[in-house]
Amino acid sequence: MYLIAIIFGVLGMLISWRLKSKFKTYSEQSLQSNLSGEEIANRMLADHGISDVRVITVDGKLTDHYNPADKTVNLSADVFHGRNAAAAAVAAHECGHAVQHARAYSFLQFRSAMVPMLNFANGFMPLLLMGGMMLLYSTGNTTVLQIGVILFAMATLFSFITLPVEFDASNRALAWIKANNIVTPAEYSMSKDALWWAAMTYVVAALGMLAQLLYYVNLLGGRRED
Repeated sequence: MYLIAIIFGVLGMLISWRLKSKFKTYSEQSLQSNLSGEEIANRMLADHGISDVRVITVDGKLTDHYNPADKTVNLSADVFHGRNAAAAAVAAHECGHAVQHARAYSFLQFRSAMVPMLNFANGFMPLLLMGGMMLLYSTGNTTVLQIGVILFAMATLFSFITLPVEFDASNRALAWIKANNIVTPAEYSMSKDALWWAAMTYVVAALGMLAQLLYYVNLLGGRRED
């Protein structure tokens, strides 16, 4: 278990470092169109007939996200004001989520439906897993751990459902900025690369959770055979 956590922890840090490095490099490449992230986001929303979504700025770096609850595209200051390939990629990607919402994209709907349940479950899951492990080794009882593993399986499913949501948003973003000449071919390559590395953070997180889930399932299976 600790080895799994270390391997995916290190891998996650390497991907995160690479992502930040890419964004720093591409943030230094000014767009030929000189459009800001805010302007790009508003244009993409308008082109898709979306008029009820606001583009706002939020604190932090790489804190960009779309909030379906209040229909806001939240861009970090660097992206909101940025006029570079990285800002273009992120702004369009977050608008990709807004388009998914407006078009009732199935994976986004499924993911959103799971959020309240997972928020509730996450408050108990760590305690159930830890307590379940202690009971398993001290008494052989697997009930508490089974409940924890079921909740962890739900969280793992959520992480994998996130993957098509993220990849689809990037595909929508890249197709739009290319079709509307928001970026040059060279800038497009930078934007595509930046979004690919961003997607890899979700891939590593999902695989890490799957590896942990398999460990727990194997542990429970082994105890049943004893």
